[in-house]
Amino acid sequence: MSPLTQAYRPYLDRHQNLAGPGDERPTAIEVVKDLGLVGKLSDKTILITGCSAGLGVQAARALYLTGAKLYITVRNEQKGQKAIEAIIKDAPQGRTVEMVHMDLGDFDSVRAAAKDFLSRSDRLDILINNAGVMNAPKGKTVSGFENHMGANHLGHFLFFQLLKPLLLSSSTPTQTSRVVNLSSYGHTMSPIRFDDMDFENAEYNPWVAYGQSKTANIYMANSIDRLYGSQGLHAVSVHPGVIFDTELIRHTTDDILAGLGGKGPFEKSEKCPEQGAATTVWAALTPHFDNNGGVYCADVGESVAAGENAPLGGPEYVSHAYDQKAEDRLWEFSCKAVGV
Repeated sequence: MSPLTQAYRPYLDRHQNLAGPGDERPTAIEVVKDLGLVGKLSDKTILITGCSAGLGVQAARALYLTGAKLYITVRNEQKGQKAIEAIIKDAPQGRTVEMVHMDLGDFDSVRAAAKDFLSRSDRLDILINNAGVMNAPKGKTVSGFENHMGANHLGHFLFFQLLKPLLLSSSTPTQTSRVVNLSSYGHTMSPIRFDDMDFENAEYNPWVAYGQSKTANIYMANSIDRLYGSQGLHAVSVHPGVIFDTELIRHTTDDILAGLGGKGPFEKSEKCPEQGAATTVWAALTPHFDNNGGVYCADVGESVAAGENAPLGGPEYVSHAYDQKAEDRLWEFSCKAVGV
């Protein structure tokens, strides 16, 4: 899809007076309630990757209230069990949450996870590609790709391809299927480095590595929507916001933060995890995307283009977020990389 000429931003008024975590910006659970979906999706199945802590757990807590059947993927099953306890803890007694083991950096593990899920479920309405790494040290995944691109993009790309037939078959004329990719403001840090994705010929920069993987998340969603929207499968990408209280920043040292000016610039824009998951949950559930997609979302609405003075970590997108030629090139590369 092309950049939006008019963005749909239903919670814009609640993002005007930023005051840090816990301010008036909506939480994921508020979004579910605002959409009137508590207990209304008992016929739906939702799968969320990377759900052992942080944003994944908060998104799952909210989605659990809809009554949908939830599956979560985790690398550490002990953490996964604790996550399930957190997901159902404060909710009315409902359906069980099922766990699937998956390491996105290992394509064999991804294939096994898809096979496991498909053996347990005969439908999939919403796939949320939430898992990710940030600022990881230079290195490669088990399957041989740069850590960020390998896990954040290629692992999810393969997982989607393996689940695509079920997503398509679960779609109906009145209720289409949906993919939500967790991207980030980080996409502004780099387009796709097609000539050197693995930093073989340049000094490694973890922000750039992370940035190109977040651009890849946007491109994947844009491409899914363009290729399969007419078949009832739509996709969007989301920026959750600046959240420090999450495992995603485990590789982000104080020195790295200092290079961005420390936490000071984010004092008012920072969100708590419950608020950070709100855009993900809105993107997954809003009827606004029943018949369209291929857009980048932030602050619980569609994003707009960045101006000259766009804030660090802000909700805007930059020009390379919409580039069909680059999107097509990445899709072709990704198909070859994962063997589909």
